[in-house]
Amino acid sequence: MLTILAAGSVFFPGLFLLSKQCLKSIPALRWSEGDAVIVSARLVSSIQAVMASSAGYIIASSCDDIIEDQHWLTSSYIMFAVPYFVYDIYAMFMCYWYKLRVKGHEEASAAPQHVASALTSYLRREFLMVLHHVVMVTVCFPVSVFVRQGKGDYFQGIMFMAELSTPSVCLGKILIQYKQQHTLLHKVNGALMLITFFICRVLLFPYLYYAYGRYASIPFHLVPLSVPWHTNLGAALLMAPQLYWFYLICRGALRLFMGTSRSQRRRAATTDGGAAAAQPANGFRVPSAEPDLATH
Repeated sequence: MLTILAAGSVFFPGLFLLSKQCLKSIPALRWSEGDAVIVSARLVSSIQAVMASSAGYIIASSCDDIIEDQHWLTSSYIMFAVPYFVYDIYAMFMCYWYKLRVKGHEEASAAPQHVASALTSYLRREFLMVLHHVVMVTVCFPVSVFVRQGKGDYFQGIMFMAELSTPSVCLGKILIQYKQQHTLLHKVNGALMLITFFICRVLLFPYLYYAYGRYASIPFHLVPLSVPWHTNLGAALLMAPQLYWFYLICRGALRLFMGTSRSQRRRAATTDGGAAAAQPANGFRVPSAEPDLATH
């Protein structure tokens, strides 16, 4: 167990540092420190998401009995992934630190100049995500490894598969960071993110209740009454931020497509009137479609 924990502690920060160094030193790229940090953090999150989803699929598909069947990968991947959530708090802070200094960013003039003030600002802005990561390490980890007593590996595998939505979230954040909201890639990725987040995050707990009800031959609406109260409480606490983030995604998507429609109407109006409106230097002014979400 400690060996797996140590492996995760080396793998995720090591992958981040390796990616950052490659992005800075490859002749065709030679990105700045800030750009390399931001993209490397998203890359590591996406790789962790693919690994977690793959592990979840293997676990869930191998469990015929959703309560009693066990798979060795369940506890092993939990131990391996725990250091990721600690590392990611640091990575999110580094992204926040450099993001405010990206040329042309709307908050660049208000960027904190000292680490202490930046850390305070970061914790204020990303409080919910940092809290989510802390709870994953301090509550979900011990519950999943020690309290479960080897039961419910199927449910744990399905929860791993919630990470399927993370790569599209990460790509969306990169495209927004570098002001590519006008591209077809951004719109396609936004639609994919909306769908995967809804299926993998919002429908996750209703599906788990449905699966248990089918296993125990209990009507879906009676499942909450037949499981321990702390199970319902834990599910509610984990689902609440997912609903909030999904609301932000929907609001961002609505802003994007409404902004695109307004831009098209303005262009049509100026064309009809024979006057060309002044354009910003980067050639577009579409609002961001996704909120600044993390990947978990």
